[in-house]
Amino acid sequence: MIIKLDETRIFADVISIISELVTEVKLQIDSSGMGVVAIDPANVALVSFKIPANAFSQFIVEKETIGLNLDNLKAVLKRCSPGSSLIMQTEDNTLRIDVHDRIKRRFVLALIDIDAEEKSVPPLDFTAGIDINSGDLIDSIEDCAIVADSCSFITKDNKFIIEAKGLNSASSEFSTDEVAIKGESAKSKYSLEYLQKFIKAAKLTDKAKIQFSNDYPLKLEFSTPRINLFFILAPRVETDN
Repeated sequence: MIIKLDETRIFADVISIISELVTEVKLQIDSSGMGVVAIDPANVALVSFKIPANAFSQFIVEKETIGLNLDNLKAVLKRCSPGSSLIMQTEDNTLRIDVHDRIKRRFVLALIDIDAEEKSVPPLDFTAGIDINSGDLIDSIEDCAIVADSCSFITKDNKFIIEAKGLNSASSEFSTDEVAIKGESAKSKYSLEYLQKFIKAAKLTDKAKIQFSNDYPLKLEFSTPRINLFFILAPRVETDN
């Protein structure tokens, strides 16, 4: 495998974001591109990202799976300046990373064995979909985090509402003038701890796509022509005692 990426910032941002959920991943590389599907240790959230082959300036691969420690990879990517190009090549049981900018630097990371089976995205059937400005989503989540540890996503009467209730409360309400709303009325509650990690991906694009159903997993997607990143989060389902 030899691949070259001329725009390293997005890759570095994505690795930094998903490293808050998982520390070790199986990186899948094949003719279609590079990607990861991983589940956090608590089995609450799934993260998936894919960089298509055409985003690389050089892409010579056979189908390959490599195990990596994301903290180590993240530390290397932090050493890349905005104008750096990145060449990654597998050699024996290592990943060689050459960083080319004003000078040429090289890092060699040991590959790791990950015994866990390869993860896949479960089939999900959503009844509500929202296209929203990433900045508005960030503000709404951070507002809710001030007053509670979970928030509800609600669609009803051509409105989308994000609200949190405890001793105190916070809410944001959007009409179809601010967001695109598709599907049926729905309501589901999710952990703000995880949502605050997810919305760090808003730096990748100014639009986010939300999909959910009644008391059902959430899918939060950030997509550009160069990368697709999404998260799936289990709901918090309240039961009567």
